[in-house]
Amino acid sequence: MNSRITRSMLLIAASVSLLSGTAHAQSPVIRSPKPALYTRWINYSPANGFPTGEVYCVAVDGARVWAGTSHGLVLLEDGRVKRIFTTDDGLAGRAVMSIAVDKQNGDLWAGTFGGLSRYSAGKFTNYTNLTSGLANDLVYGVALQGHVLWVATAAGVNRFDTYTGTWSIFNETNAPFQEPWAYGISVAPEKVYVAVWGGGVLAYNLANETWKPFTDPDGEMELVLYRNQGLIHNIVSSVSYNSETKMFWASTYFGLSGYDGRNWHNYLTKDSGLASNFINAVQSRGNEEWTSTQSGLSELDTKTNTWTTYRRDEHTGRGEILITHADGTKQRIPSDTGLAHNYILNTEFQGDDIWVATAQGLSHGTHALPKE
Repeated sequence: MNSRITRSMLLIAASVSLLSGTAHAQSPVIRSPKPALYTRWINYSPANGFPTGEVYCVAVDGARVWAGTSHGLVLLEDGRVKRIFTTDDGLAGRAVMSIAVDKQNGDLWAGTFGGLSRYSAGKFTNYTNLTSGLANDLVYGVALQGHVLWVATAAGVNRFDTYTGTWSIFNETNAPFQEPWAYGISVAPEKVYVAVWGGGVLAYNLANETWKPFTDPDGEMELVLYRNQGLIHNIVSSVSYNSETKMFWASTYFGLSGYDGRNWHNYLTKDSGLASNFINAVQSRGNEEWTSTQSGLSELDTKTNTWTTYRRDEHTGRGEILITHADGTKQRIPSDTGLAHNYILNTEFQGDDIWVATAQGLSHGTHALPKE
């Protein structure tokens, strides 16, 4: 396996093993208006038919929920595991890293560590480096832009026209990749944003077919020297475009960055309520930025500059919510239920509900009004 992949996996594994020793402080009651919190959690594990191990991604298709795990593709309906698809069923690879559902025809695309799978009409069609134009069989991200599928792989980015079957590939030979290892994809009406490990964020302009790189201006791999003068770090794990604010957000292993077209907005644990600078994914919607970190799920309300972090008490199994206000004051709220694990890998929304992919199972959170 590629040595960079191995190092990344070892770092993630080491981070997970450290979570159990984290201490928690006490804080007072909410004192300012706050949206309803997620205090009711249902967790999916082998105890209720869910596969063991990591959940890498979640996708919502109406009432159906799809989860990509280290042991296959899981379909949930009505809050129950309906089916688990594995390589025995035709899935390209056991580890499912990303999912995209085509809203036009209901087809599902799954990026796996064995290639790309399309699930349509009850059967899988697979695409690999040897059988198609796929750049590499390690597929980290998939995103649909109309009938065009964008694919992030360990050897560049693919554009696949699902109507014509035409493949295009972008890598260090025809795009400004410092590293061809693409971690994630997010699409906008006129652009495509790519998260690149060691290469920052690349933006592709559909109109003129050009790429624009966004990289860390200080070039330091271990330090953040200029807080809001550019992307916070070049090791970018995911990117999320927000159609309402017209911003893109990038999660890195050294903090969170947002770009509004003119200014950068960067966040670190030392000066915000972010649970950890090691961020696996970011999900942006409205004025909310949801970060999946190695130490919990953190949400930034950009209107109020308020942070809300959800964690599981490893000793009791109950939940705890830490709110960090704009003035730096903190509050802690207990909840009877909590996340399946504090190492968070991804999130997805189903209306007001949230689905959270963790290192040890899937969590489903629902709103409840905070107690006075």
